Amino acid sequence: MSIASLKQLSMQGKTKILHMSWMAFFISFVVWFNHAPLMMLIKQDLGISDSQVEIILLLNVALTIPARVIIGMIVDRFGARISYSVLLAVCSLPCFMFALAENFAELAWSRFLLGFIGAGFVVGVRIIGDWFPSSQMGTAEGIYAGWGNFGSAVAAIFLPGLALYFGAENGWRYAIALTGMLALLYSVVYYRNVENLPKQLAGLKSKRATTMEVSSINDLFLYMLSLLPLYASLSLLTWKLSALRMPILSETWAFSIHLGIWLVFLLHARQLVSNNAERLSRPISSIHHYRYRQVFILAIAYLITFGSKLAVLSMLPMFFFNTFSVTQNISMLDAGFLASSFVITNIVARPAGGWLSDKIGRKLSLTLFVAGLAGGYLLMAMISEHWSIGLAVLVTLICALFMQAAEGAIFAFVPLIRQAITGEVAGIVGAYGNAGAIVFLILLTFLSATGFFLMLGACCLLLLGLVYALEEPKNFITEIMPDGTVVRIELE
Repeated sequence: MSIASLKQLSMQGKTKILHMSWMAFFISFVVWFNHAPLMMLIKQDLGISDSQVEIILLLNVALTIPARVIIGMIVDRFGARISYSVLLAVCSLPCFMFALAENFAELAWSRFLLGFIGAGFVVGVRIIGDWFPSSQMGTAEGIYAGWGNFGSAVAAIFLPGLALYFGAENGWRYAIALTGMLALLYSVVYYRNVENLPKQLAGLKSKRATTMEVSSINDLFLYMLSLLPLYASLSLLTWKLSALRMPILSETWAFSIHLGIWLVFLLHARQLVSNNAERLSRPISSIHHYRYRQVFILAIAYLITFGSKLAVLSMLPMFFFNTFSVTQNISMLDAGFLASSFVITNIVARPAGGWLSDKIGRKLSLTLFVAGLAGGYLLMAMISEHWSIGLAVLVTLICALFMQAAEGAIFAFVPLIRQAITGEVAGIVGAYGNAGAIVFLILLTFLSATGFFLMLGACCLLLLGLVYALEEPKNFITEIMPDGTVVRIELE
């Protein structure tokens, strides 16, 4: 199987798939975070309180954790073309609901449902894994994630001006509704222009698992263990929503949700055992072997990198203001501008992390990036009012570069673990990132800024030990022909 070079300006073949997919992810992020830059207008228009704003921000990420796992299974079953198209179309509905909301309850419910669109990330990971060879996988996945993530920044830059253009009274409604219309229209564009597999693989009959298949009893127990933090993070979020100054959940509702979460976990574990019992009762062909330990380590790596990124983003403007407002006389607006340096590098750093993984090896590059991130967080813990602003921003940029490059290296690994379940692997790893955000945001309430950065640096040092246990992925896949024969396809 010949592999063409990656021509980024082309709109043919695999490069077309890359551009169509990152644009889908970009639009999903615009929709997912369209409320953030408009919250002051929404608050004034509907008269909601600060605590209700906090609840809406929490609800925006609540559903994404289970959604990423669910969408991961769906894309493995039905393919990326229909999965991404339906996801964008269906999620345009709660976007319109949010634009039409007349009270806090309608805002909260529609925002909760909109969290599902954050699962679109795993769909693109699957289709790029199917179209690109391992020698280009990191670069392609990095471009997909880095450019797609930029949708949240574009929403922050353009939606406030768009709202003012439409008019002060209902401008925010028109701006948000426009993003929903964009998602709905692009769902049709994506469906009509994308194929799940390249022509070279179109005749192959790849087995699509209905649930994640494991290769050993030990892996089965490790998989069930790895599900615990995801369900625990949902319980933690439930507790947070019931412990607010003006709780959205009563004690009875919170107890019922906790009970429901863990009943679903038991059912999930039972289904996993049931679907793997017969398979594990007999020898498994070596072509279907993989180690679930790889998935677990990558999930923890994404929890620490992506999860800490979201937490740091939430506290960085206030951190800069509290640190430099007296000695450097900066305003909250200045602090917010300085904090933006933490995310603006994403469009370059994440693709660069994937590209370097392709060049020097995935395990080595991830080790280097995590070590650099540990050093970056330790340096950020040393920032004080006696530093110059320029030096503080430089340290922040260095930390952000290593973090986002590490994220790119993680998803250079994911599609190469096992082809048939790439969607579910990406779903679990991506869900861990959201779970990490919840955990770190709650830990932030108990720590000073210096203590928080030191804790994050320590987490990165511990992660280095786990990365050492990773194995470099194979550079080939196995597929099953319609007549049942097995074909080994080299990816280099």
